[in-house]
Amino acid sequence: MPRKFVDLSIYLENDVQSDPPAFAPRIQYLRHDATAEQIASFFPGLKREDLPDGEGWAVEFVQLNTHNGTHLDAPYHFHSTMNRKAGGQERAITIDEVPLEWCFQPGVKLDFRHFPDGYVVSARDVEAELHRIAHTLQPLEIVVVNTRAGSRYGQPDYVAAGAGMGYEATMYLLERGVRLTGTDAWSWDAPFVHTAKKYAQSHDPTLIWEGHKAGRDIGYCHLEKLHNLEALPADGFYISCFPHKIRGASAGWTRAVAIFDEALQRS
Repeated sequence: MPRKFVDLSIYLENDVQSDPPAFAPRIQYLRHDATAEQIASFFPGLKREDLPDGEGWAVEFVQLNTHNGTHLDAPYHFHSTMNRKAGGQERAITIDEVPLEWCFQPGVKLDFRHFPDGYVVSARDVEAELHRIAHTLQPLEIVVVNTRAGSRYGQPDYVAAGAGMGYEATMYLLERGVRLTGTDAWSWDAPFVHTAKKYAQSHDPTLIWEGHKAGRDIGYCHLEKLHNLEALPADGFYISCFPHKIRGASAGWTRAVAIFDEALQRS
């Protein structure tokens, strides 16, 4: 079988429901007919009409935070320390310190599209899904979860859609050597709007961001706002998700891709 690539990344674009409004990306597009003067500023005496068709270059100005688009969260995003239960508490690593080995590994997909919005996935749910797909986790495999949120990307309810991964479910993966996970939802955890209702009833702060906070105990990364996970089988592919190298940052944008290649599977 020839090598096949499946794009798992969303676009960075204007006016699409991908984040809460205050956190949305902003992209300013400058077309060829608006930038001749920019080129002329480098070459005194040059006029617009001297350029082919009077055109300059295309360039974009982009206003982002590190969690816009498909991105990889570093342990530093979750907490200032990590590995409390894995050899001793230490400083949480930032995105430029994430081991590259974590970012190119065999992938495993868990299908949780049947869970309702706001559902918190348990360790038992993960175990049951692994049994259903007949897969035994191996260290450093990249585990991605397909939720209902993937079908709602770009719609007004996207940020509130999908199930989330709870503390126990996350630890189930980490204790088996997984160090990089991912979701097609806005967050690895259940959407805040649903968690807020539970918190209002119980006032239990451990409900808040519980999947993320598992990184305090075992440092790990996760991808958020993946796309097209429904196109993947349960296993038999690699995932490549190297993050942009932003010094000291909590996350980095990535072009996440699934790769199907028999040679990789044999290696």
